[in-house]
Amino acid sequence: MSHCHYTQELTGIHHLTDGLPMTALTHFDAQEFLNTFFSLFVALLLGTAIGAERQYRQRNAGLRTNALVALGASAFVDLGMRLNGNPGATQVLAYVASGVGFLGAGVILKEGTNIRGLNTAATIWCSAVTGAFAGADHPVEAALLAAFILGGNTFLRPLVTLIERAPIDESATEAIYEVHVTAVETKRDAIRDLLIEKLEAAKYPVGDIEELDRDDEVELVATLSPSSVEADELDAVTAELAALDGVLHATWSSRRSD
Repeated sequence: MSHCHYTQELTGIHHLTDGLPMTALTHFDAQEFLNTFFSLFVALLLGTAIGAERQYRQRNAGLRTNALVALGASAFVDLGMRLNGNPGATQVLAYVASGVGFLGAGVILKEGTNIRGLNTAATIWCSAVTGAFAGADHPVEAALLAAFILGGNTFLRPLVTLIERAPIDESATEAIYEVHVTAVETKRDAIRDLLIEKLEAAKYPVGDIEELDRDDEVELVATLSPSSVEADELDAVTAELAALDGVLHATWSSRRSD
C-alpha cells in the first residue's frame, strides 16, 4: 500500500469520526439528565422493594429480577419520551408489555397438573408498569402502584389461606370427577357394564372409561360427564361397586379442570 493511499484512508476515517464527541456534548441537557436519573432511581428503588418481598418468600424471580425489570421499563419509557415526547412513550409501552410477557412466561412452571409461578409472573408484569410510571415522570403513581403490589402479595395471603382451608362444596366446584374401580381380569366386561349402569342410575352419565391393565387385575377409570356432584351420592355408588363380586377396590376422586 502506497504512503499516499494510506494517508487518504486515515483522512477519511478522521472525517467520519470528526464531530461525534461534540455532537454528544451538544445534545447533553443537564435538566433532562437529572430527570432521567431521578426516574431510574425511583424505578430501581421501587423494583427493589417489590423484589425483596419475592426474595423473602424464595420465589424464582426475586429482588434483582424485579429491580432490573422496573429499571429497564423506566429506561425504555424515558428514552421514548426524550426522543418523541408522549407519543414515543406510548409506543414504547406496547413493546415493554410484550417483552415482559415473554419474561413472565419463563418463570411459569408446569409439574403434572400443578402450575407454579403465575403469581411471580404477575408480579414481574406489575414491576414493569411501576418502572414505566417512573420513566414517564410519575413517581408518586409509581410508588402507589408499588405499595399496592406489596400489599397484594402480603395482605392477601391470609385470605388465600382461609379460602383454601374452607370445606369444599363439591357441587359448586368446577372439576373433573373420576370413579376408580379395581377388579379381577376375568370379570372385566361385567364390572365395566355394572359401573356404567350404577353411575347412570345415580344420574351421573359416563363420558369415558379408561382401562389400565395390572397383571391379573384391571383398573377401570370412569370420567363423569360435566355435572354438579354430591359427594354423598358418589360415596354410596362406590360403596355399592365395592360390594360386587370380583371388585377389589372402588373409590372416586376429583381434580381441577384446565
